[in-house]
Amino acid sequence: MNIVFKLLSMGVSLGAGIVASKIVDTAWEKSTGNKPPKDGADLENSMRSALIFALVSSAVAAIIQVVAGRTTQKAIAHFNQHPEEV
Repeated sequence: MNIVFKLLSMGVSLGAGIVASKIVDTAWEKSTGNKPPKDGADLENSMRSALIFALVSSAVAAIIQVVAGRTTQKAIAHFNQHPEEV
């Protein structure tokens, strides 16, 4: 695979991860009224709250990673089949 495509794939994944993190943080604040418990060792947050946030953010990150990776791979495959269209 071309280095440009690898860099593009990494950039898309990083960008999608940042956007997903912001979305999860905003959704957490709106639904709970509290800041997200990003530090699991912080005793100000309950264990339940920290675990739920960890599960939700991990699930969203995994979903975003799969979607971004597959979308990028489809775009690369399309480009390799039809380089004159780009």
